[in-house]
Amino acid sequence: MSEQINLSPKDFKSDQEVRWCAGCGDHAVLNAVHKSMSELGIPKEKFVVISGIGCSSRFPYYMNTYAMHSIHGRAAAISSGVKVANPELNVWMITGDGDCMAIGGNHFIHVVRRNININILLFNNQIYGLTKGQYSPTSLEGQVTKTSPFGSIEPPFHPGELVIGAQGKFFARSIDNNVKLCTKIFTEAAQFKGTSVVEILQNCVIYNDKAHGYLTDKAHKEDRQLIIEHGKPMIYGKENNKGIVLDGLSLKTVTIGENGITEKDILVHNAYNKNPILHLMIANMSQPDFPVALGIIRAVETDTYEEKLVQQIEQIKEKSTIKSMKDLLHSGNIWHV
Repeated sequence: MSEQINLSPKDFKSDQEVRWCAGCGDHAVLNAVHKSMSELGIPKEKFVVISGIGCSSRFPYYMNTYAMHSIHGRAAAISSGVKVANPELNVWMITGDGDCMAIGGNHFIHVVRRNININILLFNNQIYGLTKGQYSPTSLEGQVTKTSPFGSIEPPFHPGELVIGAQGKFFARSIDNNVKLCTKIFTEAAQFKGTSVVEILQNCVIYNDKAHGYLTDKAHKEDRQLIIEHGKPMIYGKENNKGIVLDGLSLKTVTIGENGITEKDILVHNAYNKNPILHLMIANMSQPDFPVALGIIRAVETDTYEEKLVQQIEQIKEKSTIKSMKDLLHSGNIWHV
């Protein structure tokens, strides 16, 4: 019988002063990570936290686990190496929309494609915060920043669309001010076998304050957020009377009780569906025509990269006539001197 691991969130907090700006959404996400790790029943020495460069990438300093603050855009490469070298480790990659989707974009899509069993937390504040307010790959078209003084003319990346397009098997979305939801999603992402990507809608209070204010507005958030769960109808709204239906090849918002619509007509979320089309449509729902989906949008388990690698190595070893260093040195073309 394995020994029960009893840890609290405090066990994962380091002794370092947290140096994010007051009001930064990163504080709430850090608390959610501490809570999630304490729920997993995994020894602290089995956790590794790896980050790139950016405000969110200061994360390793605030974790009482093994950790590495790496270089710009390369957290995915380093996380991949750590996991493949030691599959027993629970690897968490911390990154931002700039670090991950600009300089690190190539590494990001390939770690997702390979399905290496790591947990990626993607902080999306739609700005470069650490370097003082340049537009990022997720900044909105028309957004005025220090590097787009007349408004950005670039269409933004949608992280969910990019993940699913790269054959991603797990994509979820949360928001920084909902610590309970973040904790739940982080825990399920860590328990998922394969690459899990969690987009966190995070507020940069200095350079892009209220970037997600439309969603967090207390008076309207129930009508603008759709918290989805596998196996449950996609119902939302302050009166819990709005829903999503499939209308031909498109999604559509409806009101229960109007035009003969009942709860039975509402689309039931299936996160395990191997076909990604509906997951892509849900991930792309955006304001003001749709609520923004929060929760686990896609979770389809299959073999991981490191499982297949270990299996391949074992098969080669079985067939090989080389069983020792002596066999290797005396194989192939050899010479007697």
